Amino acid sequence: MPGVVPPPGERLAIAERVAELRATATAGHCRPLPWRRAQLQALVRMLGDNEAAFAEALRADLGKPTTEGYLADVAFVLDEVRAMIRNLRRWNRATRVRSPLILQPSSSRLVPEPLGMVLVIAPWNYPVQLLLVPAAGAIAAGNTVMLKPSEVAAATSALLARLVPQYLDPTAVGIIEGGAAQTTVLLEQRWDHIFFTGNASVGRVVMAAAAKNLTPVTLELGGKSPVIVDASANVAVAARRIAWGKWLNAGQTCVAPDYVLVHRRVLDGFIEELRRAIATFYGPDPMRSTSYGRIVNERHLERLVGLIPDGTVVVGGEAVAEQLYLAPTVLRDVGLDSALMAEEIFGPLLALITVDSLDEAVAIVNAKPRPLALYVFAQDRSVQRDVIARTSAGGVTVNGTILHLLNPRLPFGGVGESGMGAYHGEAGVRLFQHHKSVLTRTSRPDFAIAYPPYTRLKSRLLRWLL
Repeated sequence: MPGVVPPPGERLAIAERVAELRATATAGHCRPLPWRRAQLQALVRMLGDNEAAFAEALRADLGKPTTEGYLADVAFVLDEVRAMIRNLRRWNRATRVRSPLILQPSSSRLVPEPLGMVLVIAPWNYPVQLLLVPAAGAIAAGNTVMLKPSEVAAATSALLARLVPQYLDPTAVGIIEGGAAQTTVLLEQRWDHIFFTGNASVGRVVMAAAAKNLTPVTLELGGKSPVIVDASANVAVAARRIAWGKWLNAGQTCVAPDYVLVHRRVLDGFIEELRRAIATFYGPDPMRSTSYGRIVNERHLERLVGLIPDGTVVVGGEAVAEQLYLAPTVLRDVGLDSALMAEEIFGPLLALITVDSLDEAVAIVNAKPRPLALYVFAQDRSVQRDVIARTSAGGVTVNGTILHLLNPRLPFGGVGESGMGAYHGEAGVRLFQHHKSVLTRTSRPDFAIAYPPYTRLKSRLLRWLL
């Protein structure tokens, strides 16, 4: 993004729009709970009134099947926002804490207050969910919000840019379309929090820009989310659940299974079950399936096709550039030092690596940066506990994939290179609040014991009280 400069007029327009949001935040316009509730309810109406339009935009951008687009993008947001509406008062309530003896008589509490002004920068793979869920959390916490949808998902971006000002308070919620140039200008502004979802390289740019104003950031990045298939696993169930998580959105999911460390004893059976699952889900020709998506653009398709020679194709491998189609593909004999294992795949290629023990699988996971998600399939509960205890990841699902992020009571976020900060549910509101420490005392009694001069008796009493 550095070096990309928009026209001076557009730069000024963005700065003026940001200033409007700052004025609204400073005036405390967003603090009343009725205002927050009204905005969240408007967000629900926006998604409900325009469900068909969102389905069409998601199909145009990513070839998303209607059901998949609704569940993963629209319904996910609706569930999160409705939970915020139900719990708005409780999640914004001051919390009493105990005061030590030396401070008596007094009361102490933590008072949540909005940070002020939030910038949300969203990616293209789930362009509705990953923009509106953090935005809803910021609104529920009482902030003004600037939305920056991804230009790669152009149809969804245009739809959001049209609808957001119609449904939400334009003095408090803004939206800026565009690419790197517009994002660069936005990052030059002073924010109270920046929420970014995307890859680690751009995440570093965001963090560097935020550092200039000491702005806190939440970075939802990604990484190579591993799957461990133990010898004790139910192989048929594991294959189906991995296939679902992997080929959802054609593999373009930040928590999609990236590579599978499969025990040698179950490797052949696992491959056969994957083949069976793919045929069951998408038929003999997935390109004709109405349940299988497409790659977002030609550049990403070319990148993915270039990775296929790093393994031996056992399922799939077919690509049709004109349709941005890449078949659900399973690759075995993948080397740990191959390009396929160097970076997050972010596509429908599933790499299989054979291991002879759980120790070997854990060692491979731990040799790489900590992932956003980790999955383990094992009937043996000691294996489940061992993997959880000996590895680190943003989140874990045992005998499943992706599902941990669907529980709003489990904060979702990364660790290390896979990100910092977490959201969803209550955590998605707390993220955009400052919990102000407040101690209240009465005027009387006024104990002089704490005041100078410090006599021997005072010192003894103070030591005892402390």
